[in-house]
Amino acid sequence: MKKIILSLMLLVSTSIVFSQHTEGEKILKKQHADTIPDGWKTGGIISVNFTQVSLTNWAAGGNNSISLNAITSLYANLKKGNSTWDNTLDLGYGLLKQGDEGLRKTDDKIDFMSKYGKKARKHWYYAGLVNFKSQMAPGYNYPDDSTQISKFLAPGYLLGAIGMDYKPNDAFTLFISPFTTKMTFVNDKKLADDGRFGVDAAVYDDFGVLITEGKRFRAEYGGYLRAILNKDLMENIKLQTKLELFSNYTEDPDHIDVNWEVLIALKVNKFVSATISTQLIYDHDVDIAVDRNDDGLIDGVGPRTQFKEVLGIGLTYKF
Repeated sequence: MKKIILSLMLLVSTSIVFSQHTEGEKILKKQHADTIPDGWKTGGIISVNFTQVSLTNWAAGGNNSISLNAITSLYANLKKGNSTWDNTLDLGYGLLKQGDEGLRKTDDKIDFMSKYGKKARKHWYYAGLVNFKSQMAPGYNYPDDSTQISKFLAPGYLLGAIGMDYKPNDAFTLFISPFTTKMTFVNDKKLADDGRFGVDAAVYDDFGVLITEGKRFRAEYGGYLRAILNKDLMENIKLQTKLELFSNYTEDPDHIDVNWEVLIALKVNKFVSATISTQLIYDHDVDIAVDRNDDGLIDGVGPRTQFKEVLGIGLTYKF
């Protein structure tokens, strides 16, 4: 009888210890899954796409063309204890030569972001963010290739924000800031005098004599939201998307500036893949010529939704 009782006690104690050990393992695994490990996480996509069309005695008509488009999207994120530091750099540049026309720019982008955060609770961080946007080369009002309508720092955008950052994992981040400064630079006298990109235009008298030069700088104060998702949808399909929203508290706060970018990389093999990138922009301060009847005549200027799509098949390196 004593042996039976002793055996039962040993069996019960072993079961308790085993169940406690198993439950402890589950808790540790859950804690590990819910946290981002310390250290650097780096990666990105570099893609170069080239296309050529050559026609000889082609009855259907058409033009010879050559195009080159390059996309670079890099990130370097550091987590150390309760602190995080995220950095991203997106570059894009494209050229097209069609028929007897000269080279034309089809894409041009510089977008750098640096964000530092200090943990507040669970997945929330107190954070500060700096973002810079511009372009590398002059842009022209094609087919007029002599009238320059943009260049480096014309426009240039510098944004600084303080707020909260939500980071449930290393694939998604949501930054919300009620205290944001957005600065617009137009480092070109003619563009500034024309009042491009939201700066104050030059003032002239009735005889066309310049009284006051156009402003080359504009500051806005408002609220800002930035969401980023960087995820492998499947084994050979990678998605990067970014949404930015800004509202100017002091001037038309109901007009929300929108910048939404999507990059999808479809891998064929180690180096060959297809990339699809889109960008949607709405900025109430940027006036765009309107041709409502598609007759080549300008009916007016005003803010409009801008959309760009680039599809390329070429050499891509993802890391």
